[in-house]
Amino acid sequence: MNFMRNYLDRIKPYFEKNGRFEKYTAIYNMADTFFYAPPTVTRKPPHVRDAIDLKRVMALIILAVTPCVLIGIWNTGLQANLAMAELGVTSIPGWRGTILYLLGGGYNPDSLWANMWHGLIYFLPILVVTVVVAGFWEILFAIVRKREISEGFLATSILFVLTLPPDIPLWQAAAGISFGIVIGKEIFGGTGMNIVNPVLAGRVFLYFAYAEQMSGNSVWTAIDGFSGATPLAIVKTDGMESIFSTGLTWETAFLGQMQGSMGETSTLACLIGGVFLIVTGIASWRIVTGVLIGMILTTWLFNFVGSDNNPMFAMPWYWHMVLGGFAFGTMFLATDPVTSASTDTGKWIFGLVIGALIIIIRVTNPVSPEGVMFAILLANIFAPLIDHGVIQANIKRRRRYLVERRY
Repeated sequence: MNFMRNYLDRIKPYFEKNGRFEKYTAIYNMADTFFYAPPTVTRKPPHVRDAIDLKRVMALIILAVTPCVLIGIWNTGLQANLAMAELGVTSIPGWRGTILYLLGGGYNPDSLWANMWHGLIYFLPILVVTVVVAGFWEILFAIVRKREISEGFLATSILFVLTLPPDIPLWQAAAGISFGIVIGKEIFGGTGMNIVNPVLAGRVFLYFAYAEQMSGNSVWTAIDGFSGATPLAIVKTDGMESIFSTGLTWETAFLGQMQGSMGETSTLACLIGGVFLIVTGIASWRIVTGVLIGMILTTWLFNFVGSDNNPMFAMPWYWHMVLGGFAFGTMFLATDPVTSASTDTGKWIFGLVIGALIIIIRVTNPVSPEGVMFAILLANIFAPLIDHGVIQANIKRRRRYLVERRY
């Protein structure tokens, strides 16, 4: 590594002011801080010294989401292999089939090796395309604005990929992350200045722009000709009894062995990563608890009211928790410190609003059985207003206290 340090120091003058590559300073700084700690550190008051910085925060987020990645890859391969066994298909066509043949992965749904490799050949290309496109936009805006390159695009890319179906066309993944980065973040000024979560902005763009590839029953398993609805879609049309007839149990849903987006199916993986983020101080336990309470109370209300023609009214809260993107959205997207509420009381309100909206959209929306991304985006928009209301209420309370003490 001394060679790398010496090399970076030798070329540094070219990227400094009046250097030949001055306009590419952001790229040099990104490479330098990727291998080594930043040379500029706080040493004297009144500045606060802390070991955490944006790079470390993003590294912790990527580490936290790793269980979702691993189980998502395994489940993607498992669902594909199960579908092939059901259809009597012995191999898949194209370059993916060639790679699996060379690796000796096979298509046995009982084999961990076969499931992981089969899932990886769908997950990895989408991830590579997403990271490259997101990195391009991040570097471009950093150069134009003459600012440091934020490593946040790496975490954004991984989270975005985990919200996608496994057989999405690569160009659509590129379009979605482009919208999320440019429209959802960069036009507001970049990292830390966006008002909506860029992951959800990109996902919602794809949902409305390419609905055929982002919804329905044929997109959740990466095998042509196979149609398999998500559990939420099954309940929406046929009721809770239909879930049990498919063989899905609460335990298998909790583990993530079902149809769905690549990284959202496993509540267990989401809880592992979410607890890690809470312990490290990146995610707020108040928001997570608020979402859970809001979801439970709203579910109880619908259960109490009941409905003769809408089976979603009868779904228990513990099934809402393990189906769809509830756990993933709660742990990784609702807790985004940039787009969520900042005050302690505001975080409770923010979480309660999201939890309630998720159930309201799931139960009453006749088109889509899912409501997580819409609920979080709506709450993102109102987060500044929530904080403003909390702060104004505190000001009024303290004024009343001072007036009472005076008299």
